[in-house]
Amino acid sequence: MSITSAQRRTALQIRIALLVLAIGLPLGYVTLQRFVPSVDRPSATVTAGQRLILPSITAPTDSNYAFVRTQPNSAEPVAFDPCRPIHYVVRPGGAPPGGMDLLHTAINNVSAATGLQFVDDGVTDEAPSELRPNYQPDHYGDRWAPVLISWSTPEEYGGLAGQVIGLTGSEPVTTDDGQLALVSGHVTLDAEQTNDLLTKTLLNGRSVVIATITHELGHLVGLAHVNDLNQLMYPTARPTTFTFGSGDLTGLAALGSGRCFDEL
Repeated sequence: MSITSAQRRTALQIRIALLVLAIGLPLGYVTLQRFVPSVDRPSATVTAGQRLILPSITAPTDSNYAFVRTQPNSAEPVAFDPCRPIHYVVRPGGAPPGGMDLLHTAINNVSAATGLQFVDDGVTDEAPSELRPNYQPDHYGDRWAPVLISWSTPEEYGGLAGQVIGLTGSEPVTTDDGQLALVSGHVTLDAEQTNDLLTKTLLNGRSVVIATITHELGHLVGLAHVNDLNQLMYPTARPTTFTFGSGDLTGLAALGSGRCFDEL
């Protein structure tokens, strides 16, 4: 049976159409993925791209600081977006007397050193977890989960076992251009140890507790431990170090002057 030229043209058109379809579907899927929001992050917030009015931070020049993480192929630290405030919630159970005042003093210390603004979103019943998600829409709505600050016990939060009085975690997210940014985190404090310290007036217990919380918040915004005894980010609490040292302040100023990310 002979095939006419019209049939040949039709067959060729079908082959071309199938080829275009085969090529076009993957490309269309990739493009669609770029514009469909991921289920693990919220819609961009109303402060996206709008730099908040931050105080000018004058910091010393001291190399005795370290960052928890740096950007890929860069010495630039991974930090919170300074264009928007850091929201936080507190689980108050187990907190020492005047716990909120202690916490607010520590937060003010970090805010003054970084220029980052913190917003108190009230109390929560959320329990601390080492694998805490950055995005919890069922609990906090369509936004990044606020930082969780809680008092706990080694029985509930195993990382507090032994002499550990505080633990902090913050997992960065990847931005559109492959950079990393902090959007949430958690600070967990040992309730029994903080309560006990407050009773030791001869050891400046209250100052030690504030310094401990301030130290943990330093981790939250991106500072790592250092070996310099004169810095608050030294790994263990010292009865004579209650405020950020010059190295701490240098690192914190850098963490407060990071990039703004419109897509977060």
